[in-house]
Parts: sequence; structure tokens; C-alpha cells
Amino acid sequence: MPTPAPHQGHGLRRDLDLLEALASPEAQRAGELGVVRLAQLTGREKSQVSRALKALAEEGVVERDPDTLGYRLGWRLFSLVARTVEDRLVRTAEPVMRELSAELEETSHLCVLRDQEVLTLLSVSGHSFRVHDWEGRGVPAHCTSAARVLLFDATPDDLYVRFAAAPEAPALPELWLRIQEARRDGYAQVREEFEPGLVGVSAPIRDFRGRVVAALNVSAPASRMAEGMQVAGEETAKAAATISSHLGWEARPQPAQLT
Repeated sequence: MPTPAPHQGHGLRRDLDLLEALASPEAQRAGELGVVRLAQLTGREKSQVSRALKALAEEGVVERDPDTLGYRLGWRLFSLVARTVEDRLVRTAEPVMRELSAELEETSHLCVLRDQEVLTLLSVSGHSFRVHDWEGRGVPAHCTSAARVLLFDATPDDLYVRFAAAPEAPALPELWLRIQEARRDGYAQVREEFEPGLVGVSAPIRDFRGRVVAALNVSAPASRMAEGMQVAGEETAKAAATISSHLGWEARPQPAQLT
């Protein structure tokens, strides 16, 4: 096979320099960076930077604001990262979910938030096989325990922006209260709010930054699990913490409260 010309590697390195600049704290604070600033940060000619950004924009790797003419990281890059992160999340979570489902003898679900819905990425039964009925299925977020832990990082304003225009908008003060209760307990629980006769518990899964990226959920008929919700919640929280540690999150002890 022919050996790549030296300038090809250098061109890739220059493109990566631009992407790193667009991912910098300065770019995140401003929301975008212009060609002149990017040229300063990368030590390149403005015309070279402009041509490179144009090519990257055509591929969806960066985006250009038509009004300000500034650049930000693009949809295609985020799509690639999201698929990679979710693939690792599923591979990391599955063996832990099998242990949890076997212990509780109930089905566990790995869930993420998509707009106003909770989407199930993976389901594992208490009999050590996958349950495909829920995988890829989205349900309204506001009536699920999974959403309450997925929204741990949200502010009241975030809730308003996400749910104000939802077809079945929840009572936001009530949702905020339930989120705070779940934060206090370390897991959320719902009793027949999503579906009559069904109860569930969920706990947050965090990435290396400590951000909630998924929820571990266990759902079951109320006739089987209603009396054991606390135990199920605590065991689900332990399993979620194990997955989080595999993703690089190190839980820090809370400071002692003065009495």
C-alpha cells in the first residue's frame, strides 16, 4: 500500500487543533468562536482556518452560525460521541444488571432521557435473558421513576424549558419536589403512576464527571414488589453506583452535618 504523504497527517493534526479549540472552556462560555480567534489559538493563517472550517462544516463536524458567522462543534461529531458513549454504557451495565435482576428476580432496564421521553436502551430479566419488548421504546418522562433521577442535574428553569410545551405537561412544582426527594434518598420510586398495578424504582448512573447519563430501573407488578420498594431501591442504587464506578466516577463522601 502507498505511504500517506506527510502533509496528510499534518492536515489531520491541524483539524484536531481546531476541534480542540472549539471544545475549549473559552468556546463553551461564548457558545462559539470566530475565524480570527481560532487562527490566534491555533497559530495558523486566517485563510487556512477559514478553508478548513468550511470543509469540516460541509461534513457536519462543525457548524457555522449564519448570523454571527461563529463556529461551534457540529451535530455529526456529537452523534458519533453519543453512539460511542451509549455503546460503552450498555456493555458496562449489562453484567451488573444481570446480577441485580437475578437478586431481585425482576426485570431491570437501562434508560436515558430523550426530550420529554425516557428511552430504554437495554432490558434484562430476572432469568438472565434480555427482554426486547421495552428496548428502543420511549415513554412520557414525567410519570416515571427513571426521569426523576435522570433530571438530578436539572434546575427549575431546565424543567420548564423541557416540559412546558409537552403534550402532557406535568405539574412542574410537584415534579421538582419528587426529584428532590429522590436526590435525598439516592433513588426514586413510583407507585402506579405510569401504569395501574405497576411499581418501579430507579437510581442514577454517573459518568467520570459526575453527571447523570442514565438511569437503572427495576419495574414489577405491585403485587410482587410494593412491599419491598425500599429494599429494591437500595439494591438498585448500589448497582447503579457500581456501573458509575466502571465509567470512572468516584463517589465522594458527603461532609458531616453540624448538629
